[in-house]
Amino acid sequence: MTEVAVIILNYNGKKFLHQFLPSVIRHSQQAQIIVADNGSTDDTIPFLTKEFPSVRVIASQHNLGFCGGYNYALKQVEAKYYILLNSDVEVTAGWIDPIIQLFEKDPRIGAIQPKILSKLKPDEFEYAGAAGGMIDTLGYPFCRGRIFNHMEKERGQYNDIVPVFWATGACLFVRAELYHQLGGLDEDYFAHMEEIDFCWRLQRAGHRVYYHGSSTVYHVGGGTLSSSSPRKTYYNFRNGLSLVFKHLPTSQLVWKLPFRILLDWVAAFKFLLQPSLPDALAVIKAHAHFLSGLGNEIRKRKKLEKELKSYEVHVFYPHFLVADYFLFGKDTVQKLGIINPKW
Repeated sequence: MTEVAVIILNYNGKKFLHQFLPSVIRHSQQAQIIVADNGSTDDTIPFLTKEFPSVRVIASQHNLGFCGGYNYALKQVEAKYYILLNSDVEVTAGWIDPIIQLFEKDPRIGAIQPKILSKLKPDEFEYAGAAGGMIDTLGYPFCRGRIFNHMEKERGQYNDIVPVFWATGACLFVRAELYHQLGGLDEDYFAHMEEIDFCWRLQRAGHRVYYHGSSTVYHVGGGTLSSSSPRKTYYNFRNGLSLVFKHLPTSQLVWKLPFRILLDWVAAFKFLLQPSLPDALAVIKAHAHFLSGLGNEIRKRKKLEKELKSYEVHVFYPHFLVADYFLFGKDTVQKLGIINPKW
């Protein structure tokens, strides 16, 4: 069994692989490197065979989405630790060892992420993960270093090692055994917020999620779905409702879910004012699909109640992020009063 396997999911991403795969090979000598091709229709596979013969390729016949693509590939990878790495990520020297050392030091840790900086603006944190994922009382995700669309400059303020609520799917280190025990990524999510759901399940199962500031990677962002894409808006709102429905205790769900739906309609109205009709329609479509699939959501919720039993999580923001950010201008975790998350 390989100690560490780096798995890069690819769909028609030859450009990114050409640009970033050399950095992965150069700085990951201790790991097996795998490209999981998700039914690409370009010439990615012949390109890899010719230019990077040392890289293992696992190919699916169709695009299974982010979640399905990884679940398909990882069933065929034997390793102690997986690193799920986006194809649009540039890694740096020493990015693996500090995180593996932290895993070995604390067996309670199930997933870890490094510092995520922007490849396009290297002095800023990047949207997808930044310095570790957090979540508020209504299930709105945010990050140390990024709240909604406000990105912080990197000044060494997050050169720490702390527990967080979720670790980014752009560069997710995870114990392979736990990945399979918990059923991998929820394929109904297709892409977007699936890592939050997985980390929520990890915590409910009694494991920890961490951020390690001594490991740094640079992420282009939008390589799978553009941040301005109505399709991403759809997944954001649909999967956000699924998150709170699956994981909140009933005593909280009965009022928080309707509140979330109300705030979503406020967001849809804001999209109309921008104007951005496709995004507003994406919110409506997300709600329609969530409600039409409620039976499936109920089955998943009951399954988790039976398997995990506990609803306990330890790192979260117990206030309303929407109000704090939009009404009171709290655009950093320091202003929110989150300095050092504790378990």
